[in-house]
Formats: sequence, C-alpha cells, structure tokens
Amino acid sequence: MVENSKVSHHQKLTAAGLLVAMGVVYGDIGTSPLYVMKAIVGDNGGLRNVSESFIIGAVSLIFWTLTILTTVKYVVIALNADNHGEGGIFSLFTLVRRKGKYLIIPAMIGGAALLADGVLTPAVTVTTAIEGLRGIPVFFDRFGNNQNIIVIITLVIILILFSVQRFGTDAVGKAFGPIMFAWFTFLGVMGLINFGQDWTVLRALNPYYAIHLLLSPDNKLGIFVLGNVFLATTGAEALYSDLGHVGKHNIRASWPYIKVCLILNYLGQAAWILNVKNDPATLEIQNLNPFFQMMPNSIMLIGVVFATVAAVIASQALISGSFTLVSEAIKLKLLPRLKIIYPGANIGQMYIPAVNMMLWIVCSLIVITFRTSTHMEAAYGLSITVTMLMTTILLMFYLLQKGAPKWVAYLITLFFGSIESIFFVSSIAKFFHGGYVAVGIALLILTVMTIWEWGNIIKEKTSDTVPLKHYVEQLRMLKDDPTVPKSQTNVVFMTPDKIGDEIGRQIIYSILDKQPKRANVYWFVNVEVTDEPFTKEYTVDMMDTDFIVQVQLYLGFHVAQEVNVYIRQIVHDLMKEGRLPKQPQKYSLTPGREVGDFQFIIISEELSKVTELKKWDRQIMQLKLAIKKRTTSPENWFGLEYSEVKYESVPLIIGDTRKTRLRERKVLS
Repeated sequence: MVENSKVSHHQKLTAAGLLVAMGVVYGDIGTSPLYVMKAIVGDNGGLRNVSESFIIGAVSLIFWTLTILTTVKYVVIALNADNHGEGGIFSLFTLVRRKGKYLIIPAMIGGAALLADGVLTPAVTVTTAIEGLRGIPVFFDRFGNNQNIIVIITLVIILILFSVQRFGTDAVGKAFGPIMFAWFTFLGVMGLINFGQDWTVLRALNPYYAIHLLLSPDNKLGIFVLGNVFLATTGAEALYSDLGHVGKHNIRASWPYIKVCLILNYLGQAAWILNVKNDPATLEIQNLNPFFQMMPNSIMLIGVVFATVAAVIASQALISGSFTLVSEAIKLKLLPRLKIIYPGANIGQMYIPAVNMMLWIVCSLIVITFRTSTHMEAAYGLSITVTMLMTTILLMFYLLQKGAPKWVAYLITLFFGSIESIFFVSSIAKFFHGGYVAVGIALLILTVMTIWEWGNIIKEKTSDTVPLKHYVEQLRMLKDDPTVPKSQTNVVFMTPDKIGDEIGRQIIYSILDKQPKRANVYWFVNVEVTDEPFTKEYTVDMMDTDFIVQVQLYLGFHVAQEVNVYIRQIVHDLMKEGRLPKQPQKYSLTPGREVGDFQFIIISEELSKVTELKKWDRQIMQLKLAIKKRTTSPENWFGLEYSEVKYESVPLIIGDTRKTRLRERKVLS
C-alpha cells in the first residue's frame, strides 16, 4: 500500500511571499554593504591610497559580480534546479546522483564548506554593525576607539541570538520581511542621497572599469582585490538554499528591487569616497567605514540600530539554514544522527542543539580572537568559493539530465567555473589571515562525512543477511508456543537494510536465539530517505501471513522520522482492511481498545574482533561506531522517546571472519 502525501511547496507569487523572501533569503547579501567597500578601500591602504579610477573600478567589479554570479547563475539558472520546490547543494545532489556515485564528492565538499564559512557571518555582520556606534559623538566621546566595548556588545548579542533558537522564531520571524524591506529601502535611499551628488559614478556600470582596475597600478592587491569584491555575493548560495521557504517566483520577482537598492548603496559609497578622499578630517578617521560615514549625523544612531537588526536577521537566516543543511545531510546518511527539535508549528523550522552550540562557540571565539571586523573580513569568503564551484559542477549534470545540449552545459560550466576559480585563487590569500578557521572547520566536517559515507559503503558491501521466508514457520511456532512467555503483543525491529527477501542475521538471532521473543505480530521496519523532500509513503509485505509485517517507510529528506506515529497509523489501516487481526485488550484505560502494546527493539552493534577487514576499513568502521555512540540515540531519532524500547548488543560481523581452532594439549598421565 502506498499513501502519497507529498505536499507542493512551490510558493505562488504573492505580496506576502515577496516580503518573506526579503526576510529569509536576502539577509546575508543584504548586509554586505556594511563591509565590502570598507574592506576594499582598507586593504588598498585606506583613503589616502585610492584614486577615482580605483573606486569606480571597485564598484564596477561589485556590479558585474552581482550580475554574473548572483543574477545569472543563481536567480536565472540555479533556481530552476529545484527538488519539488527545495533548493541548495544537497537538494541538487539528490536530483543528479543517479548520474554517478562519485557526485557525492562535490556535494560533500560543497556542503561542508558552506557550513564552515557560514560560522563567520554572524561574527562579521554583527561586529561591523556595532562598530558603527563610533560614528555617534556621544558614544565616541565616552569610549573612543576602545574595541573591548565593541567585542563585549557583539558577544552579548550573539549569545542572545543563539539562546533564543530553542524557542523557535515564529513570532519574530513574521516581522523579518517588513524589517528587511525597510532595510533595503534604507540602503537605496542612503545611496541615492550621496550618489545624487556625483552622477559620474554611473560609469561603474561599464565593465571596462572593472577590467581596467585589475590591470591598474593603483590596485595594490592585483587580482587579490577580488577576494574582497567576492564578499558582495557570498549570500548567493544562501539564496539558492532558501528556495524552499518562498519559491523561485517570489525570489525572482523581489531580486530586481534588492539588486537596485544594493547597487544604489555601493554607488552612494563610491560618490561619498570621491567627495571626501582629500578631506583632512576624514583621512584621520580610524577604521573608516563608508557605509556609516556617508550617513547624516542626525540619523547615524538610527542607521546603527537598523544595521544591527539587519545583521541579527541575516545571522538568524544563516543559523536556520545551517540547521536545514545538517538535517538534510543526516537524512542522506552523510552525517551521524543528531537530536532535532521542532519548536514551531512549521516542520521547516527546526532546532539542532549540537549544531547551535557549535555555531555559538565558534562565532564567539572568532569575535574574541579576531576582535575587529577588518580582521574578520580578511578571513571571510574563502570556503564559499569552494561551495559555488561544487554547485557549478552539479549544475552541469543537472543541465545534461534535463536534456540540454552538451555544448551548452559545458559552456555554462566553463564560464561560471572559470570566474569562480579566479575568485577562489584571489581568496587563497585569506587562508593566512584567518581563512584557515573556515577551512579547518570544513575539513573537520568533511572528515566526519567521509567516515560516515565510507562506513556505509563497507557495511552495504558485506552485510550479513538471511532469507526471511526460511524462518516463517519457526516464527509461527514461536508465536503459538504457550511455554514461552509472551514478550509483547507487537515486537518491532528497526532494520538498517531496505525491506525485501533478505533480513539481517542479527535480527533473526535476536528473535530466536538470544532470548526467544514470543509475540502476536513481528514487525520489521526500515526507513528509506527519498530524493524528494516531502514524501510520506509506505509499503507493506506480510508474506501471506497475519503475524509478519514488513514495512518500508519512504520519507522525504525534510520529513521527521516519527516511526511510532506512522506505525500506529499502519496498524489501523491493516486492521481496517482485515489484513491484520484485531488485538483486543482485556485491561485497558481505553474501553474497546483493539490495538495491543508495542516493544521496539533496537540493535546496537559492536565490531567483532573476528571480522577480517583491511586496516583502513577496520579503522573507518571503528571511528564510525565511536562517533555513533556520541550522537543522539536511535530512540530519539525515530521518535520513540515515549515508547517501550529495548536495546540489544550484537557483534557486527562484516565480510570474512578469522578462522581460529584450538589444539588439545595432551596431558601425560
């Protein structure tokens, strides 16, 4: 039996959808004006060392980066690569993985890099926003350039941000859209006020100035200036990942307004810089940030508060995105199971305590270690270039799968791959200025993914199974044997292998040998995570009996694995169809109860010492089992916290076993 409960998550184009898109999708890219021009000017030696052609060229590079990567690659092309409305690198992988098992490699690398680089976003955006307080005379007169107070305020905001995750963000989340709409409007207006004083900066829309800057002697960084320019588009990958929240129509309809506001702000910063770059008073400002300095003094406080709120919203989007990314990786069996909590009414809103704790610790350490936004900017963006490259590779296979001519798919891949490779090379210098933090985290995540996936492959290749049909008669006899105490009315085994003719030897051993388990019905349940995000289906095979039920659950990678709830439904379905006898209970709190009690058996595996594996394979399996012990229990993962669960340890025997034989020692009498 199959029950299809797929839900279409394609969002229609609506005013509400446009607002949600602004609140959820554009947080990262929308806070880039806080630090992009600041980083470009600062790394070139400050206002004293920038020329008019340098500033025009810098804005030109920003404009064309946003146009080519964000607009063309992601908004126009990548948003079409949706998996039932869901986006992101793991969703893209599920669309193309039939093209080859090796495609798991770019998916793992891209996912790990995206998670790693994301930990810098709250630190960079919040610190930059708080540093804007120095532009307020009252604050500056009291604290001056004392960075300690900036660090303390930033740490407090980050602590509050991560502390509230457990309660969900339904209430405040509804306000994100209007706030971010106001923020982007504010960006555009501030830019227009300054841009209106020097219309000549419109020259920046000509790509000539972008190319000229890369070859200009005024550019002291050479090609490495692109490492800072790239910060303007780091939110593009998040835009694709958040596709499922609002749908591509709302993203595409809202992006032109977002882009116009962003470009106006960058043009405004450029015009302001050109207007004051020879002003002695301005040249004396330490850690100058054009974004704040171009604001009129009368609204500076409003600007700082606004920027801080926008930074918090951007950070919230990053945190939620990290939870989603980790959840997808877990359900695709790329990461060990972690406890997932759904604090809101929407299943799309989740909270993963372990991930939340890790993000908070790393973000806080980054703020404490790097202290200033300038140092953080130097470390930011390296890993995300890797993610973009991996997405480009997977997009090529998607285009080929959809029937695009090979030359078109290859040309698109070559075009974007070349540009992103240049950005990657230009960002390599960041490694020595703090980029090693994101790279280190990415490698750590990738190592865990590799161990998990490699362990899965080893186990699948050498799993020890037996034909279930050979034991049907023994199970029937055990069920009817009054000399064996009844364990439970229903005994449920969670099986690691897909339901079929074969079943794990350890399960039959548990029922018949370890301690015979007499029950009315023996259930064998396996969960398969589908390539589609919201699938809720099942099939049943009772092997022509009324006491063996093999259940194959098909759950999308966005669906919680609440096995207890699903089994209860299946029991009622089978009884209603007459395929499963009713189980009347003599003693029950509920009169007329027709479903008996359940016991869930979860088998805990220990690698057997007699298993003969290659050295690396054994170490991988030992590492996997060690990690597994330190993550959430199967009981929590399968939603069995309030069910009767029994754990049994069995030796995990993979492949060949070492043959040993004792020789009897003859004792002379």
